[in-house]
Amino acid sequence: MNRTKPSADPNWKKQIALFLISQNVSLFGSSVVGYALIWHITLETSSGTWMMLATICSTLPQVLISLFGGVWADRYNRKHLIMLADGFIALATLLLAAAFLTGFQPMWLLLVILAVRSAGAGVQAPAVGAIYPQLVPAEHLTRVQGVDQTLASVLLLLSPAIGGAVLGTMGIVWTFFIDVGTAAVAIAIMGTIRVERQKRREEPLSMAADIRQGLSYVFSHPQLQRIVICYVFSFFLLTPAAVLSPLMVERTFGSEVWRLTANEIVWTVGSLIGGVFVSLRKTFRNKVRTAAICLVGFGVCFALLGVSWNFFAFLAFMCISGFFMPVISTTQTVYIQEITEPEVLGRVFSIVQIISASAMPAAILLFGPLADVISVESILLVTGALLALVGIVYGCTGRSAPHANDAGSKES
Repeated sequence: MNRTKPSADPNWKKQIALFLISQNVSLFGSSVVGYALIWHITLETSSGTWMMLATICSTLPQVLISLFGGVWADRYNRKHLIMLADGFIALATLLLAAAFLTGFQPMWLLLVILAVRSAGAGVQAPAVGAIYPQLVPAEHLTRVQGVDQTLASVLLLLSPAIGGAVLGTMGIVWTFFIDVGTAAVAIAIMGTIRVERQKRREEPLSMAADIRQGLSYVFSHPQLQRIVICYVFSFFLLTPAAVLSPLMVERTFGSEVWRLTANEIVWTVGSLIGGVFVSLRKTFRNKVRTAAICLVGFGVCFALLGVSWNFFAFLAFMCISGFFMPVISTTQTVYIQEITEPEVLGRVFSIVQIISASAMPAAILLFGPLADVISVESILLVTGALLALVGIVYGCTGRSAPHANDAGSKES
């Protein structure tokens, strides 16, 4: 049964256009400063342990606050939560810029800011995931999120280039100001969108009871159970390629900023192609099988990264792997939106986010120090092979999943 409901607003196209512009402008600024922070830490330390600390600070606060963020997304106006989170992150970045301008530039301060930004994302992400069915008719969800992935990929293609150029010529402080400016624009645009608070069939419970209700819903739902289990293993095994690839580039191919920039750009080129593919495809009849194929593709590409014979081969495999991200992200997001009751959608997204995000800190606790003992190439080769195996298992077990509609089509 399709759980999402068509948007009642006849001007929904204008509303979703403004929303996509707002979110992608915000994403652009966040990406510029995010790349700059990671590259700065990489170039200053060349340490797998520091990459571990940066990753934990970037993910653990998001995990801790997401449960509350999901409850808030189901209780309050999701538009207001998104705006508040954007403002909170921008303020923290502005304070960091002020500290750097005064000459106070300890490395630990970067970790603090990464943690603060992560906490803001823990509030924002469940609200963003849950707000789409309020803005978009159900039959257009896949296509709209494909368009979103395409726009995000275009901006992510520009952000590492701009981040690298600004970092290399003007210094890291100016990347902070880019983020603050884009956040202000995003909040202003978001303020023009009409979004009502999600109606609930029963009165809100206590915070703890609402959290328990969300957990019970997820773990008693067969399809959501399967997604959660898949995400645990997938994100654990995705972590080395996501986090340690800049370290591999710096150690194996050279420490020039352009190489780190190229690593991000080719991934984004692949994601852009994948986003266009999703937009043109409009729908996927079997979302479980599609996600499984993407996981196998990720695994093969990441294993090939580990045996890259030169930098250009490395870039080629990174580009190909980028193609799979918007496909798997869109299909699984829409699948969750289809099979989940609207009034619990914020909590479901927060729980899925917690499961996936907590897998990365756990993984980097292992792989970060390990990268200071053995080569990143060896780690990528093994984890890539295991990720492909996860995709095969997910595809096989997903065949027995109950059917879900997508624009009138059955999941087969």
